Amino acid sequence: MAPRQKLLLVLIDGLGDVAIPQLDYKTPLQVANTPWLDKLAAGGKNGLMDSVEPGLACGSDTAHMSILGYNPRKYYRGRGAFETMGAGLEMIPGDIAFKSNFAYLDRESGIVISRRADRHFEGLGPTLCNALDGVKLPSFPEHTVAVKYATEHRCGVRVRGPQLTDTITGTDPLKDNLPLIKCTPTEDTEAARMTSKLINELSDVFYQVLSKHPINDDRKKAGKNPANCILLRGCGSCIDIPSIEKLHGFKSFLIAPTCIIAGLGMTAGMDILPVEGATGDYFTNFQVKGDAAVKNLTGSKYDFGFLHIKAVDDAGHDRNIDYKIKFLEKIDIMIGDIIQRLNQDDGENEYTIIVTSDHSTPVLYGDHSCEPVPFCISRPKYALDPSFGNGDVVTKYEEVEAARGSLGRFCGSQLMAIAKSYMTKN
Repeated sequence: MAPRQKLLLVLIDGLGDVAIPQLDYKTPLQVANTPWLDKLAAGGKNGLMDSVEPGLACGSDTAHMSILGYNPRKYYRGRGAFETMGAGLEMIPGDIAFKSNFAYLDRESGIVISRRADRHFEGLGPTLCNALDGVKLPSFPEHTVAVKYATEHRCGVRVRGPQLTDTITGTDPLKDNLPLIKCTPTEDTEAARMTSKLINELSDVFYQVLSKHPINDDRKKAGKNPANCILLRGCGSCIDIPSIEKLHGFKSFLIAPTCIIAGLGMTAGMDILPVEGATGDYFTNFQVKGDAAVKNLTGSKYDFGFLHIKAVDDAGHDRNIDYKIKFLEKIDIMIGDIIQRLNQDDGENEYTIIVTSDHSTPVLYGDHSCEPVPFCISRPKYALDPSFGNGDVVTKYEEVEAARGSLGRFCGSQLMAIAKSYMTKN
């Protein structure tokens, strides 16, 4: 009997980078010591992937949609619903939601001094969210507001009530030291005008609650920025998409403590696996994430596991070269453990591993960029002995080497087709 084919997709958020003068014009991935990723590349097929399309500096949400086979230009309705669902708030048709930041606003000037009041916010965020949850909007008594902490400086905000629409802007200026944005309609409808007014009032009410909160009194006394503003970003509503199982024939799980990715996984019908110690930040425990991936993929329930890793992206946003290298090396150790344990599985399974990213987050830019990301597909047994496989000329997992791979350069929408083809032919 033919072995059961199983797929593990390891997605390292923000993996790609550009040549850095301090690193002798190499990327962090070229400098990092990653023997296991290199083994995977040497035994497999490699290429460069544009998660959505060439030249687009995409967000993680649209990138993940494309990679999983959902055309974001057809299905995407904003990231807010994904973040809010991932944080644990139920969404129903008619609701709108926002991926939101705790920020520092200078009320007198209207300038957002810092879009992230404090990245390390885990101890304060839940308390402040509790204070905001259920706030009343005097001009909109028929509408309710729910707020739940997500991760780091982020929270999910859901608004429920009549005649809401997601065809509005947010309030985020996108960069520090710019004015808070006034929410406006993006289409000329009464619903959009009403929703914009509601969101502007909500922004004011949030400020009133936060500016008087004891936590912010303590932060000011300690010389820290108060978290007195909620930036309402990426307004979104529920989307109706076919499940991963219906689209690709895989029973799947997702390990992703980042709420926006978990919310997308829920929408796609994936089982979201909570893993204690997997925090989605610099303090995450890579080993327990790898352990959970191996345990669930080697069991009888799942054909497809998706392991999302966030810390590298944070290092890019923080412009921290040393951290990006450090976390790449830690991830490599986790990858090596996964490879060896899957290869030792004496069950009736055959495993395929993909390692790639959703976008580049160069440390020189501190933000997402349009550079393509390295892609490798292989099997554990080929990584341990490349002579078993039919790989290409690539021997190192990094951006420049990947360009020499047999897969060439392709769009993320082709990833699942490449995976299924590889699983049946290699």
